[in-house]
Amino acid sequence: MPGWTQKQERAYEHVKESYRDEGRSEKKASEIAARVVNKQRRLKGQTANSRTQGTGNPRRALDDRTKDELMNIARDRNVEGRSRMTKSELVKALRKE
Repeated sequence: MPGWTQKQERAYEHVKESYRDEGRSEKKASEIAARVVNKQRRLKGQTANSRTQGTGNPRRALDDRTKDELMNIARDRNVEGRSRMTKSELVKALRKE
């Protein structure tokens, strides 16, 4: 897989082979093995966390979004001083834009 180290590739193959030995299909074994390796990468901080990735549902009001979603929107809009803002301050700043 792209972005994986050689050690992670070996772990993927090992997990996949183990599930194949248990009688799982090739497709299912590959899916499970990829999930295992990606979880390890996520725990080590090698991949983006879903909590801090998105900007949320665009139909939801700013007040209803999480602070992480507001921070991502503020970053996209280059809001100055966003890292020191509270959630309510972020909402006010984004409404001005």
